[in-house]
Amino acid sequence: MLTSGEPAGIGPELCALLAREAFQARVVVVGDRSLLGAAEVEHVPLRHARTPGKLDPANSRYVLEVLERATRGCLDGKFDAMVTAPVQKSVINDAGIAFTGHTEYLAEHAGADHVVMMLVGGGLRVALATTHLPLSEVPKKISRKGLGDTLRVLDADLKKRFRLSRPRILVAGLNPHSGESGHFGTEEREIIAPAIADARNAGIEASGPLPADTLFVPQRLKDADCVLAMYHDQGLPVLKYASFGRGVNVTLGLPFVRTSVDHGTALDIAGTGRADPGSLIEAVNLAIELASAA
Repeated sequence: MLTSGEPAGIGPELCALLAREAFQARVVVVGDRSLLGAAEVEHVPLRHARTPGKLDPANSRYVLEVLERATRGCLDGKFDAMVTAPVQKSVINDAGIAFTGHTEYLAEHAGADHVVMMLVGGGLRVALATTHLPLSEVPKKISRKGLGDTLRVLDADLKKRFRLSRPRILVAGLNPHSGESGHFGTEEREIIAPAIADARNAGIEASGPLPADTLFVPQRLKDADCVLAMYHDQGLPVLKYASFGRGVNVTLGLPFVRTSVDHGTALDIAGTGRADPGSLIEAVNLAIELASAA
């Protein structure tokens, strides 16, 4: 099942382009039928006429209704997996609706205790200890328990969804040089290292904390299955450099498979015919693969 995303962005046209692709599963698109050229559509009507590239808070309720319909369908077993086209967080908040992102929304509505955002692409898997936060808030959100929960979910879903018998996880430090023995910060020795030790005692093959500036060198990565970064822009620039336009966002810890694109709504090219469906095609194919592994 595929959600069509922000109607003013490139999501609807990407969904329409997917009608040309042959997938190894039935793909149902959820959204307004008038926007979609897909073969199979579960219709949710727009609230207001859509203009490509022009955000309209009047359609924010429509975006959330699409998500609600898709989430309910996955929880009820109607759909085997969810693939999401990009939404625009700002316009949803402008409509007076508190919205942090897909990951947080799905965790709340699926009743998941702890979810993990991971991107896949360019031969890498990069998971995040924190997601959409101001940088100043990141240290406050990193805790021994939280990192332990993240490593537990990461290990479990790498085994269940990705069929890795013993995932090897490299954990980044938070501070430059991984704290430089406490001179550049103490989170590594007070929080991150103890969380890794707890995880190893539970049978999880995690190592670190490692300096983020040398974590992604090939020599380190050749013996790893996944990297756990402490914050969004610590880990994702590397992955997006390696795979932009073909990367896939995966939410771990949900009771169903959810994947998404590695890009935003691209309002500047919406309606121009220049949108590239590559990341969405990869997201659909990965969702099919992961759902078959469950």
